[in-house]
Amino acid sequence: MCVLCGELIMNVHWTDQPLHDTEYRRKTRIVAGENQRQRRRLKIKRVAVANKILAFYGLKLSDWNGSKYILSDKKGGMSVVNSLGDMWQTASKMCHRTLDPLDPKFLQSLGGES
Repeated sequence: MCVLCGELIMNVHWTDQPLHDTEYRRKTRIVAGENQRQRRRLKIKRVAVANKILAFYGLKLSDWNGSKYILSDKKGGMSVVNSLGDMWQTASKMCHRTLDPLDPKFLQSLGGES
């Protein structure tokens, strides 16, 4: 299979699956074309939340064609990631530090600590 065709095949990661949907719970698998509009809308919301976190580290996440993500830094570095699960490890490598959700400076940037 060529690289282009491989990119067009959509594997649905668990973060892209609507676990709250009763119809989903009855199925053992998700077909890529089903509920595509809803999945894209939810994915855009997840990207926005991730970007609020990643901004502290100087990173930005973008959706790439509804199937993958592009993680970029302020220096022009970019990396393609398959899922939000993969994104955290790649983000740590790109900013050369461990992303710590309990870092007091990070929490203060979110407004969660005075």
